[in-house]
Amino acid sequence: MAIEDTPAHIQDITIEGYRRMSPQEKLRRVSELTKAVQQLALARIKKQYGDISEHEQRLRLASLWLDRNTMVRVFQWDPEIQGY
Repeated sequence: MAIEDTPAHIQDITIEGYRRMSPQEKLRRVSELTKAVQQLALARIKKQYGDISEHEQRLRLASLWLDRNTMVRVFQWDPEIQGY
């Protein structure tokens, strides 16, 4: 895994840090990063769609992660019609 804008010695330090993490710490880190990405996506949704209900915000957010068939089957929400 090469990170173009990060010096090699910093990459080595980062990789070593991940190797020292317990599985629980790695899962916690992934969970935190996932939540951060979801918060950014939700901010974009709010900006793009304005004053929509919390329910619609959640549906639009879910449609970014779930495939269309799942969204239609489980939530009766078609991202191709209602939007992402």
